[in-house]
Amino acid sequence: MSSRDKISGSVERITYYNAENGYSVIRLKPDSRGMLPFKYAGGREGLITVVGNLPEVQPGEWLKLTGKWTSHAKHGRQFQAEFCEQSLPANTEGIKRYLGSGMIRGVGPVMAERIVNKFGEETLDIIEENPKRLREVLGIGQKRVAQITKAWEEQRAIKDVMIFLQSHGVSTNLATKIYKKYGDESLAVVQNTPYRLVQDVYGIGFKTADKIARALGLAPDDPSRIEAGVAYTLNRMAEEGHVYMPQEKLEPEAAEILAVEQEKVTAVIDALETSDFLKRETIQYSVGSGQYSVDSGRDVVVKEEQAVYLTPFYYSEIGVTRRVQEMIEHPGSRLSVIGNRLSATGERLFTPSTQYASHSNRQSPISALQLAPQQIEAIQTAVSHKVTILTGGPGTGKTTTLRTLLDLLDANSRSYVLASPTGRAAKRLAEATGREAKTIHRLLEYNPGEGFGRNEYHPVDADMIVIDEASMLDLLLANSLLKAIDPASHLLLVGDIDQLPSVGAGDVLRDLIDSGVTAVVRLETIFRQAANSLIIRNAHRINQGLMPETPPDARDFFIFVKQEPDEAAELLVDVVKNRVPRKFRLDPLDDVQVLSPMYNGLLGVSNLNEKLQAALNPPAARKPERKLHGRTFRVGDKVMQTVNNYDKNVYNGDIGRITAMDVVQQTVTVNIDGAPVLYDFLEMDELVHAYAISVHKSQGAEYPCVVMPVATQHYMMLQRNLLYTAVTRAKKLVILVGTRKAIAIAVKNNKTTQRHTALDWRLQR
Repeated sequence: MSSRDKISGSVERITYYNAENGYSVIRLKPDSRGMLPFKYAGGREGLITVVGNLPEVQPGEWLKLTGKWTSHAKHGRQFQAEFCEQSLPANTEGIKRYLGSGMIRGVGPVMAERIVNKFGEETLDIIEENPKRLREVLGIGQKRVAQITKAWEEQRAIKDVMIFLQSHGVSTNLATKIYKKYGDESLAVVQNTPYRLVQDVYGIGFKTADKIARALGLAPDDPSRIEAGVAYTLNRMAEEGHVYMPQEKLEPEAAEILAVEQEKVTAVIDALETSDFLKRETIQYSVGSGQYSVDSGRDVVVKEEQAVYLTPFYYSEIGVTRRVQEMIEHPGSRLSVIGNRLSATGERLFTPSTQYASHSNRQSPISALQLAPQQIEAIQTAVSHKVTILTGGPGTGKTTTLRTLLDLLDANSRSYVLASPTGRAAKRLAEATGREAKTIHRLLEYNPGEGFGRNEYHPVDADMIVIDEASMLDLLLANSLLKAIDPASHLLLVGDIDQLPSVGAGDVLRDLIDSGVTAVVRLETIFRQAANSLIIRNAHRINQGLMPETPPDARDFFIFVKQEPDEAAELLVDVVKNRVPRKFRLDPLDDVQVLSPMYNGLLGVSNLNEKLQAALNPPAARKPERKLHGRTFRVGDKVMQTVNNYDKNVYNGDIGRITAMDVVQQTVTVNIDGAPVLYDFLEMDELVHAYAISVHKSQGAEYPCVVMPVATQHYMMLQRNLLYTAVTRAKKLVILVGTRKAIAIAVKNNKTTQRHTALDWRLQR
């Protein structure tokens, strides 16, 4: 054998595929022209094991591989592929499998067999040169011919892009996306401006684009490369929740990523500021507290730092500051009549005639006599202050307070709108209040490609705007919201400040509270009915730094102890699949949500999803499935949207179930909140399995049952607010699986990561 051998054949099955690096283990059926000695043909099946970094292939695809034969101690003879070319098969059996593999939209196995039975080995030539002849095949009409012709042309055009990209570690899927984005200009864009891919093509990050650029000969210190590296560093910080990055941290971090001298990064930052790509400003904060300070006369040490912002975050922080100040300072109030009527001594909130003003489908209005003093204070504050924050833990009466406030507004013929950052939270808000509630995007009439229909020139027409789950409000969305509020209107932000902050950049609710410029009411009394719930009692214990209690008569909060992670993972699957459904009559897919602190490890989101999918939705003969982007999706799977897709009206965190899969048309249908959403196979990288999700992704949601692994292997993520957030997602049942030591670590760790934001500093100036 020579040092570099060549083989070809059709992919029989994929044993393993790593979406991160393309490492694959496939079984290849060699072609029938005797290119291989029989001794390498893989035994009775006649299949060859191929390993190596390959593009994402499907069963039936035809490959030409260059590499060398190796011998594995456990798995025997293997072909180590060094280069892969996806090519066209030469015999009828190969053509059938190729056409029926799903590569050509509109052709499945049945139709592929009909076509090949008609045209034999000339099939691919006919599709290429005379596709109209496909009409000769039973079941193929003019529309299907046009569809096959278009798909074939796309595949042919994509091939050139793929050949170029596969040597740079870009998967077939991403190569296809590049072609879909740029068409015939794909190669020119990739070769001349590779860093454009980062912004234009979802799924391509800086490292992939940089690998391509370096392979094309771009110098390490080329300004365009350093610009892309600085942008990547700032965007990565934004993904971690930071609005800006101190320049003293940005420069060395970007220099390390780029492997260039720090001085060159400094020069590029100066140039990027000139081009308006980023903004810089000197801000002050008090050392020790981590909070910003404007009054240098206070008894604190004030430190200055140079903050580097991506331009949208800079203008959003300034925008939120200006609009909050405008609302507070504006002399007019659309609720002045009610505000003047209410006395500061806590008199009755309703006159007798308004006690019965509520709509029949809502709960009866609650008089002031039934409210706690803090609740009365909250209502009075909301109608007498332009910007009010209502916070408090579970069971402290936030919903009752809000319902009573809305009854008051109804009784006085005042208008209001209710909204939440996510669809799940909006649905909960509507159920809790008996009023219509929308997502903030719907409230602001968002249109893809056009932006928000509601803004400073066309504000929301309401006397009061109520935003629930306000801890989820990130800076960019807060800016768009405040733009669309009339300065004379009132804004009420309702949220639990002790939960995790927003997934997006910023810490808006906490910054508004810390600034001291908004009215804040914190409800602290746990009502008797809520106190009967061990979930609520333990949530407050966790928030106070105390271990949760699990008395012998516990009915809604349990801790299952397992020391070893593999044993804990097996127990967790058994709890979800068998124990909870049997004892509590809850559906393991619809009613139970597993929340994990981390993605990696035996008890991480990724591994638990694999185990739970196998247990709750195993493969079956009549259950379609497809391996896409390194994950196997099948009908019945529980999945979650990971990015906002305004065209489909689905948003980051939305959870649904796969109800249909068409491998011929290459589409998947997902039922999300009762509505069918159609995904192309190429769009499936927007979805992940959701049998288990991260605690961060659960924000704004509520589930009948929450099951959470808590292990010392999660040490870096074991924080009090994370455990508190997970527990407060449950309505009926909480089960923690792991060790009491790990729970104690989380309970004691109240050190939350300080986000780099300056909203409170700006508001205080």
